[in-house]
Amino acid sequence: MSPRVAATEIQDSAAQRASGSSFYTAMRLMPKAQREAMYEIYSFCRKVDDIADSPGPRDERIDQLKLWRADIDAIYSGSAVTRARSLVKTVKEFGLRREDFQAVIDGMEMDVHSDIRAPDWATLDAYCDRVASAVGRLSVRVFGMEEKAGIALAYHLGRALQLTNILRDIDEDAAIGRLYLPREALRQAGIESSDPAQVVAHPNLGQACLQVAARAQEHFAEADRVMDKSPRRTVRAPRIMRVAYGAVYRALLARGFARPRAAVKVSKPRLILTVLRYAFI
Repeated sequence: MSPRVAATEIQDSAAQRASGSSFYTAMRLMPKAQREAMYEIYSFCRKVDDIADSPGPRDERIDQLKLWRADIDAIYSGSAVTRARSLVKTVKEFGLRREDFQAVIDGMEMDVHSDIRAPDWATLDAYCDRVASAVGRLSVRVFGMEEKAGIALAYHLGRALQLTNILRDIDEDAAIGRLYLPREALRQAGIESSDPAQVVAHPNLGQACLQVAARAQEHFAEADRVMDKSPRRTVRAPRIMRVAYGAVYRALLARGFARPRAAVKVSKPRLILTVLRYAFI
């Protein structure tokens, strides 16, 4: 197999993994170099996330994440890499930072060491920073944003999206023994248990969820302010992500959190209109 063919197959594989993402449409609007870089970042995130969510023994999953951590270090030391070799070009071309990749792995390790159950707000915020805002910090460099604005957008939009994910996936997370709703919000709602099954069945669940929703809305608003002040070309993709997740957020509030909780998704017509708006207008 020639190097050119091998590289093409790696890129195609990364694109295929990204195709299942709600961000895929936003990625496709980017210029080729940016698009391929985002595919690689997303592929890395999917791989380490799959490790965190796999049913295998915890110690084996920790070892797999350690191998990824070593491979990321190897990119920056100029050593040989295996799993992360397809990231080498992207890292160099866009000046991606080692600590952001490592932060993503840190977040995955939080899920592997033990199932997260009713963390305090500070722990939840640290988790959101690692699994979402760190990805944002990698992404804004690819988007070409100015440093300060890019970091601010990653901070707020990453947290807004992750908190929306948490609200959307309450039942799915509970089924695998996880509960990301903060303990302070649960206690204010009169819920003392941290058992996922008990919490998602509690009649006061909605009160706790609304506190998380309020925090998400604050981050959405701050992200909007950053994007409004940034050159349009640099925030086209994050605006699509924000609008898509904003639709999910509003649908969750409209549905409420009482059982039965129907699944909430962005409709294809809405997504198409969003793409048309930010791609061509």
